[in-house]
Amino acid sequence: ELARRQNCREQDRRHICGTAQTGIRLMAQHYMKYGDREFSVELGNGLIAAELHSNAVALPAKSALEHINEALDNPIGSPRLEEMLKPGQTVCIVVPDSTRLWQSPNVYVPAVVARLNKCGIRDADIRILTATGTHRPMTREEHIAIVSEDIYNRIQVIDHKCRDAADMVKAGVTSNGTEVWFNRFAMECDHIILTGGVVYHFLAGYGGGPKYLLPGIASYETIQRHHNLALNKGFGSGTNAAVRSANMETSNIFHADLEEAALLAKPSFLLNVVVDDNYNIIKAVAGDMVQAHREACALVDAIDGVNVAERTPLVIASAGGAPKDINFYQTIKTLANALAVVSEGGTIIILSACTEGFGSPDTQHQICDFDNMDAREKDLRENFSIGSYVGFLFAESAEKHNLIMVSSMNAADFAKTKIHITTTLDEALALAKKLNGGNDLRATLLPHGANTLPKLHGVND
Repeated sequence: ELARRQNCREQDRRHICGTAQTGIRLMAQHYMKYGDREFSVELGNGLIAAELHSNAVALPAKSALEHINEALDNPIGSPRLEEMLKPGQTVCIVVPDSTRLWQSPNVYVPAVVARLNKCGIRDADIRILTATGTHRPMTREEHIAIVSEDIYNRIQVIDHKCRDAADMVKAGVTSNGTEVWFNRFAMECDHIILTGGVVYHFLAGYGGGPKYLLPGIASYETIQRHHNLALNKGFGSGTNAAVRSANMETSNIFHADLEEAALLAKPSFLLNVVVDDNYNIIKAVAGDMVQAHREACALVDAIDGVNVAERTPLVIASAGGAPKDINFYQTIKTLANALAVVSEGGTIIILSACTEGFGSPDTQHQICDFDNMDAREKDLRENFSIGSYVGFLFAESAEKHNLIMVSSMNAADFAKTKIHITTTLDEALALAKKLNGGNDLRATLLPHGANTLPKLHGVND
C-alpha cells in the first residue's frame, strides 16, 4: 500500500489515485513537496478536511501537432483560415515572449505559418509580433526558441516595445475609460491572429486569449490604466476580491475591461493550447477569440478547479516543489489558490523554497521598502506592475490572515511585513497553533497549490 501511494504521488497530477473523481482525496498520509524534497503533514485525527488534487479528464492521446491541426481544421465560432484569408493580404501573428516557452510556441507557430502559406499568404506578407507587454525585448536565440529557426530565417520577427509611442495606434476607449493603444505593426495588417497558452490567471481569470493584446501588444499607458482596475476605487481600499482566478464574470472588472479592449483590435483568429504538468500540449482550440478561448478555459477549469464544501481555518499549500517554487514571485499562484479556501482571518502555510529569492525587483521593492500598507498602495497605484502587485497582495494577505511561509528566504527581508518565515513544516505548524491560542485547526491541503483552485460548491462564499 505504501509503495502504491508513493508511486501515485509521482504520477501526473491529472491522473488521480484511487477512484475519487471530484479531486478531493482523503488519505492516512499526506505529503507536501518543497524544493527537491517533501515534508510529511503531521496533524491530529479529524483535522484534515480534504486534500485537493486535480480532476482526471479523458483526452485523446495525440501529438502536439495533431492537436494543433485538429483545432485549425475545426475552429470554434469562426470560419477556417482557408475560408477567411486571400492571397495578397497581410497577417500579423501575435506570439508569446520567452517567459512563455512552456507553451511550445516553436511547435504551433510553424503550424500556423504553414496554414497561412496553404491559404496563399506569402512569407513576405506575414509579421510575427512578440507579446512582450512590459517585458524586455528578446534576443536572437530567444526568437528562435519561440518561432523555430526555420521561421526566424523566413519571416520578420518584431518585439513589441510598450513605451515606443511612435509604434502605437489608438484603437478606442473602453466603457471603463481605458484609452486603448495597440502596436501599429499588428493594427496595420489585414488580419491579426493570436496565439498562446491558457492557464488560470490570478487577475484576468485565465491567461491566453485577449491577454496577448492587453498587456501583450498594448502601450505602457494603456497597460497601467487597465492594470489599476485590480485595485478597488479610492485610496486605501486595497485589492478587488472579484479580480481573481477563474472569474470571467462581469464582476471581474479586470477581465471585462481586458476583453472589451482586445475586441477593439478586431482580431481575426485565435489558436490557444492547454498543457499538462510536463508541458505537453494536451488540447488546442482555434477560432473566435472569445468563444475559442472560453472553450480552453472550460477545460482548464474541468481539470484544475476542485469543488470544496467549506472554507477551513487552516490551509497548507505547496507550490509544487522545484522548479515551481524557484522564487517568491512565482508563489503568487499558490497564495491566490490558498486564499480561495481559507476562512476569514484564518491561517495559511505556504511551502515554497524560493532558492532564487524574490524573482522580481518590483516584488522585492514592495516587500522590503515600505513599512505600512498605505505607502505600498500609493506606490502601486502610481507605478503599477505585476511584480509590484504580487508583493502588495502578499503583504495585504498577511494583514488579513496569519501568513506563514516555509522557505529558504531570509526572514529579515520580510521584517516590514507580517509574513512569518520558517524553515520546516513542523515549525510552521507549531507557529500556526501558537498564533491561534494553542488551538488545533481544521485544514485543507493543496499539494499542487500552484495549479489546483478550490471552488466553493453549494455554499455562499
